[in-house]
Parts: sequence; structure tokens; C-alpha cells
Amino acid sequence: MASKLLLITILIVNVIAFGLAVAAEQRRSSAKIVQDSEVDYNYCVYNSDIATGYGVGAFLFLLVSQVIVMLVSRCFCCGKPLSPGGARALAVVLFITCWIFFFIAEACLLAGSVTNAYHTKYRTIFSEDPPDCQTLRKGVFGAGAAFIFLNTIVSSFYYTNYSRARANFQSYGTGEAAVGLGTFK
Repeated sequence: MASKLLLITILIVNVIAFGLAVAAEQRRSSAKIVQDSEVDYNYCVYNSDIATGYGVGAFLFLLVSQVIVMLVSRCFCCGKPLSPGGARALAVVLFITCWIFFFIAEACLLAGSVTNAYHTKYRTIFSEDPPDCQTLRKGVFGAGAAFIFLNTIVSSFYYTNYSRARANFQSYGTGEAAVGLGTFK
């Protein structure tokens, strides 16, 4: 049976990661073009860079959640065998889906944090075109938050089905190998 304490812990860690990703989306850096005091050149001035910290925090909380799930389920490949059936088949599908959602969410959060931290450092002469102040596109942290949400659901179902398949396993008898290559009875 799946541990309710573990499921609650995973939910809390993922809710924190989701909240940080949403906060990062709301607090993305923005820039404006400013002239210097002598009116010789233009340069970019960026507001707060707090979204980078929020994005890194969401990245780390999601990583912790994934590590917890994989350690408890022994990354699906180690430990005692699982009973054949629907729970095991669903656990395999959810395991793969969980990792896909995890990688997409981590990529969005990491790319968003790196891009948000980048600030254009150059300036232009007043007669030239104004500088291009690079900022993060809208929705990068939002996409990360969406995949955190999906990963929360899928990893919880994965752990529940994995636990059900592990609990229903019955040994073949006394001292026999639990490998499917044994003799048929």
C-alpha cells in the first residue's frame, strides 16, 4: 500500500515548486532604455532579478520531489519484483511519463532562470538605434509550472500503482527463483 505520508510530502514539495514557478513568471525582469546624464548614449536598466532565484528554487524543489519518488520506488528497476498485471503495466507507463514531464519542467525552469539573469551590458551612441534590451519571453516559467503540476499528478499515480504492484507480488514458493525463466508448472 502506498504511504500517505510520502504522498503528502511529495504534494507539499511540488506545491512549493509550483508556487515558486508561478511567482517567477509574475516577477520576470523587464528593462527600459535610459539616457545618461550628458545625453551621449543610451543603455538598458533592468528591474529586480528576483525571478531568477524563484526559478532556481522551483528547479531544486522539483528535483527533490523526483529524487524522493525514485528513491522510494527504487527507480522502478531495483528491489523485489512486481506482480504482473494492470498495476505494473500502468506503473511502467507512468514512470516514463513522469520522467518526460520532469525533464521538460526542469528545462523550462533552468532556461528561464538563465535567460532572466542575462542582462544586456552594451550601450549605443545617441544618434544610433537604441539598444536591444534582452528580456525573458512571457510564459517560460509558466510552462515550467504547468509541467510541475502534471508531474505532481503523474508521480503520485506512479507511486500508488508501483506500491500496489509491489504489495500484490507472491513468491513462487520455497527457494525457487523469481525469474520468469524457471520451469513451468
